[in-house]
Amino acid sequence: MIRSCAACGVKNRIPAARLADTGTCGKCKAALPPSAAPIEVADAAEFDAIVRDAKVPVLVDFWASWCGPCRSVAPEVEKAAKQLAGKAVVLKVSTEQLPQLAQRYQVNAIPNFKVFAAGKVTREQAGAVRADVLERLTLG
Repeated sequence: MIRSCAACGVKNRIPAARLADTGTCGKCKAALPPSAAPIEVADAAEFDAIVRDAKVPVLVDFWASWCGPCRSVAPEVEKAAKQLAGKAVVLKVSTEQLPQLAQRYQVNAIPNFKVFAAGKVTREQAGAVRADVLERLTLG
């Protein structure tokens, strides 16, 4: 995962296990806060590393660009990511780009939310829901 420093613009690599931590820029030493926005997953390897190595719960939003309910719930996912920053990691998985992940986790309807801990699904919720529901789902 790459995060740009707000102070100097340098790109810093953040290990999956540290995505919820406050880090330090390798160049200017400014604080790199935990992500307060959903992270778009690029490939299955990145997904696997994050759900396996994260020290906090990982909320995954399985979605598709053609899905109206997915688009309507996106602002709620963003709100939840902001509220969960430092306490959880929020991922977005496009079922169009990564159908193998949707198949692996038996996602038959979208939007579909799954919470992972230590690489395993611990909770799930199908359908469009508000940010507060996503927060409770994630943190238990």
